[in-house]
Order: sequence, then C-alpha cells, then structure tokens
Amino acid sequence: MRLLFVFISMSVLGFGQNYFQQEVNYTIDVQLNDESHVLSGFESFDYTNNSPDDLSFIYIHLWPNAYEDNKTAMSLQQYRNGNKVMENNSDEDKGCIDSLDFKVNGESVELLFNLNHRDIGKIILKQPLKSGQTITISTPFKVNLPNGNISRLGHVGESYQITQWYPKPAVYDKEGWHQMPYLTQGEFYSEYGSFDVTITLPDNYVVGATGDLQTESEIQFLEKKVVETKKNGR
Repeated sequence: MRLLFVFISMSVLGFGQNYFQQEVNYTIDVQLNDESHVLSGFESFDYTNNSPDDLSFIYIHLWPNAYEDNKTAMSLQQYRNGNKVMENNSDEDKGCIDSLDFKVNGESVELLFNLNHRDIGKIILKQPLKSGQTITISTPFKVNLPNGNISRLGHVGESYQITQWYPKPAVYDKEGWHQMPYLTQGEFYSEYGSFDVTITLPDNYVVGATGDLQTESEIQFLEKKVVETKKNGR
C-alpha cells in the first residue's frame, strides 16, 4: 500500500512539473449583414508562450472553411454517416472565411494553408516566440455564413447560430501542436482565455450568448422583458 502511494505521488508530481497552458486573450469586433449573410470582423489577440519551447510558427484554426466544399473533413465525415447535405447544397448555401491579413505586433506575416485541410492555417513567425514572451496577432476577416442545416454554424432564415466562427490558435501543450480540422461529431480542444467582444446587429435582432453584457440600452431592454414576462405570469 505504501509503495502504491509513493508511485501515485511521484506521478502526480511529475505531471505537475511538465504541465503548462498557453494564454490567449481576445478582442473581437464583428458586424452581421443579414442580407448577404456575412460576418465582417477584426480580431486581435495576445498570445503568451508559457511552454518551455521556442515557437517558430503558430497553427490557426479557420473552421468556417469546413463548409467550403464537399471535400473537407467535415463533409467527408457526414457523407460516411449517410448525410449528403454538402453534396446537395448549392454554392450559396456553403460557407468560408476569407479577407485574412495576419500581422504579428503590427508586422505582416505569412499564412500557409494545410494542403489537406483548408480550415487549418499556419502563421510563420519572423522571430521565434521564446518561452515567457507575448505577441499580439491581428487580422480582419469575413465569414460567409452557410446554410444552418449543414452543421453548427449557419443561418436558417433570419435565425443565426454562430459557433467556431473566428480565427483562433490551436492548442500547444506538452504533446506538441493539436491542429485539427472541424468535425460535426467531436469536441474542440482549444486554449482558454479572456474575450472582449463587440457585436453589431440590425435593430430587430437579439443576441443570446454567455458573458457579461456591457451595453446599457440592451441591459434595459432585457430588464423590461423580465418585467413583461412576470406580468404575463410566466
């Protein structure tokens, strides 16, 4: 029993010594055009390298490109599961992310796309990001929103489900990089971080999201709805 206890304690200690977690803090400003079904945005995030390694590149998930055609990993997964939704959809029902122009600390950098997965990008850093250092990565972007019947991201009429929509770095941990294509079935391994997000919508839309609402007029609108709901006995 004592040997077992010592073994477990050493394993936990060893794991703790090897553990690290990268830090990513986002600022995103995005607007919805509900006529063209396009999100137009600008993103900036501070990326802190808490690993013991120097990083010469950073993988970026560009998951809206999973809706680009019927050859993506998501489309092939759905086809194997008997769902031919991407085969039957017109081009206007599909989606993608474009208008990207990545900069690191204000300086343009090269973006490479994975040859097999257009929803995985790779930012080539001009100088290695050393352990303990932080850089600021920014880019404009546009997301052409797909038909909401394909997967989690998209619109059905004037109802929008916005998930996995912004460029974000893949996880880097003690096992290395975890760049992966978007899949309808499967969870998403992502870095934790803080988010400061500004969303601009037409007046006839209401946002349902997590986080702390900051717009005073929207807070008053929701409080009014609470009072109206109570009056109706709901």
